[in-house]
Amino acid sequence: MKRLLNTSFMYAILAMIGGVFYREFTKYNGFTGVTMLSKVHAHLFMLGMIVFLVILLLNDKFDIISLGKFNIFYIIYNLGVLITSVMLAVHGVIQVLNVNISKALVSAISGIAGIGHIFVGVGILLLFFMLKERISEKE
Repeated sequence: MKRLLNTSFMYAILAMIGGVFYREFTKYNGFTGVTMLSKVHAHLFMLGMIVFLVILLLNDKFDIISLGKFNIFYIIYNLGVLITSVMLAVHGVIQVLNVNISKALVSAISGIAGIGHIFVGVGILLLFFMLKERISEKE
């Protein structure tokens, strides 16, 4: 349970850092447009902090962390959130700095972010499977 709380807390800290970085980086560079950098803060809060707080509450009732699948979920889901957030930040920095990069590099950044989203999706499915297993055991 402590691991879930610590993970949630880590994401809260990262989300706050992401929000401050977005605000200060865009202000420093005089950027006033829309950027992917603005999404880092929300992704880390919602997919990181909130999800792990909810899992903490669910674990109290269903003891999902004792399932063997939980560690697989934990690794895949965290990789997904972190990959997605890092690629959002990279894309956002490129937008703010107005760096001219090739279409291939833009596609690569989007593709890697997509892989992160796939990991998040797989993690969410694993979470549902674990909950379904525990609920079936209780019935």
